Amino acid sequence: MGGGLTRPSRCRVRAVRTRRLAAGSGSGRLGHPAAWLAVVVGLIYVNQVLFTVYVLRVHHGDPAFIARYLPSGWFSLAHWPVLRALARHVPDPAALAPSVLRVQAFLELPFVFLAYLTVCRWFSADAYRRARWLAWPASAVWTVTFCVVEWHLRNPYTTDDLIIRAAAGIVVPLLAGRLSEPRPGRPQNLPGLLVFAVSTAALGWLVLAVYSTALLYNLGRLGPAGPGAALALAVLVAARAAARHLPSRPPGRGIDLIARSFGWFLVLFFVPALPIRYGLNFGARDVSAAASLILIGAAAICGAREALARAPSLPPRRLAVWSGQMALTVLAGLCGAAASLLLPAGYAETRLLWAAAAFFLCAITVCAVLDRALPTATPRSAQPPGTLTVPVTDEVPHQPPAADPAPGNRKP
Repeated sequence: MGGGLTRPSRCRVRAVRTRRLAAGSGSGRLGHPAAWLAVVVGLIYVNQVLFTVYVLRVHHGDPAFIARYLPSGWFSLAHWPVLRALARHVPDPAALAPSVLRVQAFLELPFVFLAYLTVCRWFSADAYRRARWLAWPASAVWTVTFCVVEWHLRNPYTTDDLIIRAAAGIVVPLLAGRLSEPRPGRPQNLPGLLVFAVSTAALGWLVLAVYSTALLYNLGRLGPAGPGAALALAVLVAARAAARHLPSRPPGRGIDLIARSFGWFLVLFFVPALPIRYGLNFGARDVSAAASLILIGAAAICGAREALARAPSLPPRRLAVWSGQMALTVLAGLCGAAASLLLPAGYAETRLLWAAAAFFLCAITVCAVLDRALPTATPRSAQPPGTLTVPVTDEVPHQPPAADPAPGNRKP
């Protein structure tokens, strides 16, 4: 005995610990990546204010001392009265010199890294866990990519920036490893995928707004970009609020395949994402396109294998119908992406954002309609992998016969 726990008590303790781990309440965790992303964005804009004060006081409002080393489209200063008033009261403006490129060199990696992890977490707990397992290789590849771009845009601060970016490449995966664990996710049905797509498109718009107004030192463009960013933020808040009240009905077979394939795409695309993105701008457009197609094909194969392994086998005729359904789904997505090219876009990244969002929304909508019109079979388990399911049956369990009452209690 000795004060030890009985076996049922130990089982209850293990169950409580398991539920806590599943709920992401592990001790020492540092919270949601979206919260840290908001902190990084705040620091980026604080640095922009300090940079503006430095240029106003030390260089008399002229950023030509650094702008001549970089492409056009950078350093559109904000000349707001409040910034000029702040600049007049800074006692030692020369101490703000690190705000020129050095602070940005540290903050850019966590900004894009946390944005990607946020998208993965919104999509599914599985994709988020797998992406976090790749934090170190992804950070190494992204850091090397940023350093190559840094060297391509050489300036008097390049050596400092390379050292700072290398330091950020160590700090960021350490932070990613301490982020909180995700809660068990709901089935990826059509409402869930729609909310995810809207959330990701709104976040993508905000990321592009931060890049164009802050990371390129264009605080003067914040006014024109402000209404669009405010609208995107409102849409994002509404979408994340809706995500808490989604139905948990199981998806059809087509939607299940899309969800599993896209989850794999998020994981496979994580490490090479930044080289592919910069390859579009630095003369490797064909290589980036080929790499993207290979990753999409690999994700589709992984998703199909996983979906088929978790669902009852299909007869050849239904398998052919399902294959036709997925072909129509891809065609609908391509039509949506082509139509998105008619939308105005100031940057190539904006056009890619519109195309990706249109492809995804059109594909899942058409696929869901075909799931209802051409039912095959519901996947065996609509819950995420690793979730224990208990079969439900209408049969009454067998009851053992009641014991014969004692002779003195028998009724005559």
